[in-house]
Amino acid sequence: MDQILTLIANPRARNLDRSALEAACDALLRAGGKPGAPVWLDQGVAGDVPFTGVDPAVAETVVREALADAPYDLAAQPASGRRKGALVADMDSTIVTSETLDDMAEAVGLKDVIAEITARAMNGELDFADALRERVRMLAGLPESAVAATLEQVALNEGARTLVRTMKAYGATTALVSGGFTAIAEPVGQRCGFDRVVANRLLIEDGRLTGNVGEPILGKEAKLATLHDVAAAGGVDTAGVCAVGDGANDLPMLLAAGLGVAFRAKPSVRAEAHVRVDHGDLTALLYLQGYRGEDFIQ
Repeated sequence: MDQILTLIANPRARNLDRSALEAACDALLRAGGKPGAPVWLDQGVAGDVPFTGVDPAVAETVVREALADAPYDLAAQPASGRRKGALVADMDSTIVTSETLDDMAEAVGLKDVIAEITARAMNGELDFADALRERVRMLAGLPESAVAATLEQVALNEGARTLVRTMKAYGATTALVSGGFTAIAEPVGQRCGFDRVVANRLLIEDGRLTGNVGEPILGKEAKLATLHDVAAAGGVDTAGVCAVGDGANDLPMLLAAGLGVAFRAKPSVRAEAHVRVDHGDLTALLYLQGYRGEDFIQ
């Protein structure tokens, strides 16, 4: 079997049953494919259906239709080269649960205003660099302590540490690449165990934000360039990279990666990314690479 279709449920729910895997097999048969026997990666959470004879995009479509509104993520991909040698991850709303610049703005009563700009920029409606400069200007004069307070409240998305630690344990090179700021990204990177952190710089003078960002601003082009750098460092080509993000500035790196995953992403990103995860947590990226639950490093 030269293709694999993976079904993934939310690990908290553990509601993936054998009937869903069998329904996937039936859908593949009706589409002219030849499915093999389903294999559990983690019973109740993730399973593989090997198959041949039908295009992966067609396989995904027919299985989605067969499963209707069932709360599962799914993706079809070649069986060869499934496990990746590098990981490149966005930070805000991907590795961490929130948009940290929006959280910072709460200290000056501007969270709603700045969050609206953030949402439009992440959906590709605004130029990322211009939107970042505009939002940071609104924070001019904010004490540096507000950045530290934001960091104290930052929460990791479920599965973040497990994703990074597991891939590293099996030899992958890892990088956190963020359009956010080093003051947050570097400690988050350390908490997760990333090998490398790349992010923007907030300019601070006399203990207060100046309202400016260090140039050049790290946007979508820089994220894509980082993906290429990390691939080279890991001794793989882009097909050997797993990338994950949620915003429009992540899309070029998602499309360039061998496994590019839109994680609970903005509508414009979900529409274009090859793989999306809407129900599972970040361990879904491990299941997509064929890791079993017992392989995970917590």
